[in-house]
Amino acid sequence: MKPRQKRFAFIVAGIAGLGIAVGLVLYALKDNVNLYFTPTQVFNKDAPVGRSFRIGGLVVANSLKREQDGLTVHFEVTDTAKTMPVVYKGILPDLFKEGKGVVAEGKLGDDGVFHAAQVLAKHDENYMPPEAKEALDEAKKAAAKAAAAAATK
Repeated sequence: MKPRQKRFAFIVAGIAGLGIAVGLVLYALKDNVNLYFTPTQVFNKDAPVGRSFRIGGLVVANSLKREQDGLTVHFEVTDTAKTMPVVYKGILPDLFKEGKGVVAEGKLGDDGVFHAAQVLAKHDENYMPPEAKEALDEAKKAAAKAAAAAATK
């Protein structure tokens, strides 16, 4: 083999090895990816079935209900267009309040209720995850379009 052919074979083997390594890493991480969805996206069946994902939005005022065990809570999350019921068993974060932003991680049950394994509350008054802000803005625009269409009929 000529030196030029050896060098070419070495480069091809390196690229193939790198491709295999990247493929194995992506395969290992695919189950650990937590996607973010809004209640509207969940109702539109954009959310995965049987997989863990995150749902975010605002906690609906007067929707927080606690069960007798003291740990199980029921509340609703909205993106101003749709509302999703959530059940969580555990201690809620100190910053969790009705009317404030929240992100819950868990799975959607067959009953249409989101069963959260973890609940995250925003950490200050002005912060909102970019995805949540974008989703809320889109939901408000869609609601405004629907209201305008209904008013013209």
